[in-house]
Amino acid sequence: MNLFDVYKLWPIEPVKALGCSVWDREGKEYLDFYGGHAVISIGHAHPHYNEKLVNQLNNISFYSNSVVNPLQSKLAKELGEMSGYDKYSLFLSNSGAEANENALKLASFHTGKSKVLAFKGAFHGRTSGAVAVTDNSLIVSPFNSHHKVKFVPLNDIEAVRSELSSGKYAAVMIEGIQGVAGIYEPEASFLRELRKVTRKWGVILIADEVQSGYGRTGRFFAHQHSGIKADIVTVAKGMGNGFPIGATLISPSFTAISGMLGTTFGGSHLSCAAAIAVLEVMKDEDLVCAAAQKGKYLFNALEELEEKVGPGIMKDIRGRGLMIGIEMDEKYIPVRNSLLFEERIFTGGAKSNIIRLLPPLTISYSQIDAFIGAFENTIERQKKRIEL
Repeated sequence: MNLFDVYKLWPIEPVKALGCSVWDREGKEYLDFYGGHAVISIGHAHPHYNEKLVNQLNNISFYSNSVVNPLQSKLAKELGEMSGYDKYSLFLSNSGAEANENALKLASFHTGKSKVLAFKGAFHGRTSGAVAVTDNSLIVSPFNSHHKVKFVPLNDIEAVRSELSSGKYAAVMIEGIQGVAGIYEPEASFLRELRKVTRKWGVILIADEVQSGYGRTGRFFAHQHSGIKADIVTVAKGMGNGFPIGATLISPSFTAISGMLGTTFGGSHLSCAAAIAVLEVMKDEDLVCAAAQKGKYLFNALEELEEKVGPGIMKDIRGRGLMIGIEMDEKYIPVRNSLLFEERIFTGGAKSNIIRLLPPLTISYSQIDAFIGAFENTIERQKKRIEL
C-alpha cells in the first residue's frame, strides 16, 4: 500500500526538534518560524511538556468518555481562567475542524435554523460542515456543497446586516484573524458591530480561534483585542503543542442534552495532560505577554527592512503578535524557497506571494534577529537574479 498522494512535500525529513530548532536526518539545523501550521506554541520538546506526557503514559493514556476523567475538569478550569471564558463550558474533541463542526451543530440545535454566514477568504477545516463554510471551491465536494452557507466580504457590516435581517441564520462564523487566506484581520469596530447585530437577530456568533488563539496575537484569543465575547469559541493547534486536541467553548445560554455531541478519542487522558502542560508553561513563562512584545519587535524589524530593501518588494506587512503575513512582489515569490533551502528557515505560505510567520511563542529575540538577517539575504540574492 502507498500513501494517498495529496500533500506537496518538501524533500526534508525532520528527525529531532528542540525549542525553535528542527534537525533533519542529515543533521542540518533549521529555524522554525512556522511551528507546523501554528501548532507548536511552547516550543518543541519543552521539558515540562515532555515530563507530563511521559508520566501520563506510565499511568493511563486512554479510556472512553463513559468514565470519569478528572483531567478534563482540570483542563476546563485552567483554560477558562487563562482565556477569560471561565463561565463557559468545554467540549473536547480531536481537531479544529471537529471543534468547528460541533460549534455549527450547537448553533443549529439552539436556534432551530440551518443557514450560516461566513466570510470571503475563510478557512474553517475540511470536514463536511467546516469545509462548507470554507471559501475554497477546490476542496468542497458535491457532497459538502448542499449546506446553506452565504459568504460576504470581511469587514462589510452592511452586507452582514442585509443577510441577517432575513431571519434565516443560525450562526455567523469568523476567524480571529484569517490565517490560510494570508493574515487578514477583522477590524475591531467591525467585530463590535457584528456582536451587536448577531444579538439583535438572535444569531450565534462563533469565533474560530483554531490558528489565531492560544496567545499567538498577544491576547489569549485574537477577537479579544476588540473587547467582544463570542457565543462559541473553537480552539485546537497550539492547544496541544503537537498532540491532537481540539475544543469548543460554549456559552452558558446553551443547554446540554445527553448525546447531542460525542467523540471517541476527544478528551483522552493523554491529550488532556498535553493541553494542561501547555497552559502551565504559558502561565509560568508569561507567553501571551511575550507574544505581544516579541511580535511588536518582529513587526518593527520587518518595517525597517522594508525601507532598507527598497519600495515595492515587501508590498504589505500585516498581523498581530506572532501571527504575521508578508505580501511580496510577484518577482520575489522565490524568496520563501530560498529561506528554506538556502537559509534553513521554515515559514508558511498563503497564495503564492504571501509568507506567513507563526513561530513558537518561545522564539527568542536573537532568533528573530537571525530571521531578519536571513530574510534580507534572500531578498538581496533575488534582486541580483532579477537584474541578470
